[in-house]
Amino acid sequence: MTGQLLDGQALPEAVRCGLSAVHPSWRNSVMQGLQAVHAADPAYLSGLKEGEFLPDGGRLFAAFSIPLSAVNYVLVGEGPYPRAESANGVCFMDGAVRELWSDAVQGGLSKKVNRATSLRNFIKMLLVAEGLLDGGATTGAAMVAVSAHVRQPDSKVIQSLPELQKNLTERGFLLLNASLVYRPEVPPRIDAKAWQPFLHIIFSALNQAREHQPGKSIMLVLWGKIAEMLKQIPASGYFPHVTAEHPYNLSFI
Repeated sequence: MTGQLLDGQALPEAVRCGLSAVHPSWRNSVMQGLQAVHAADPAYLSGLKEGEFLPDGGRLFAAFSIPLSAVNYVLVGEGPYPRAESANGVCFMDGAVRELWSDAVQGGLSKKVNRATSLRNFIKMLLVAEGLLDGGATTGAAMVAVSAHVRQPDSKVIQSLPELQKNLTERGFLLLNASLVYRPEVPPRIDAKAWQPFLHIIFSALNQAREHQPGKSIMLVLWGKIAEMLKQIPASGYFPHVTAEHPYNLSFI
């Protein structure tokens, strides 16, 4: 994978180092997407410098580790978590979290899950969908009973966030954000707008892959107002959409 843009300008190191995480089936599309971002605003990518945006540490394109042909759903959030340990290049999967459940006798979700509001509501939504939690009673007290049940030795409920992420990707979820970067001085909507040319290329690549797989369907799952902006991208029209408010809102559950 080349690190050059259309006009020969080199990609910033902070962007280029993330390319090593990209699955080979995505390499051309990711580079074409970056070229599209550069064509729309030649100053944008050059303005991304290491230490000035999240995720750092070469995790910018971590979502593209799943093979292109394996994608069945594109789950889109708004942007990376605003904490270096948490922002890991995939939506909603807080990198600071491992254990889902508290190890305290009267504990519910783990402290780190409870601190990550979007993830906490995401987990509660899944528990409601599984019939393990009453949608009308999702407070901490209710979670104590759920936690005691799911932590039993014979429980089949997953215990860690890496297990949840693995289950999602194995079922074909591409875990994207509308904006691939978080910068504290830039409104997320502005960065999300800058990445739309990139995501147009990504959606186009998904559509081409779908056309070569008879019976294949791909759905866009858009959570939050900024994610819903992706409906403006022409290539998003290739796929059916499911939309919801952002998991940060308690009513999301």
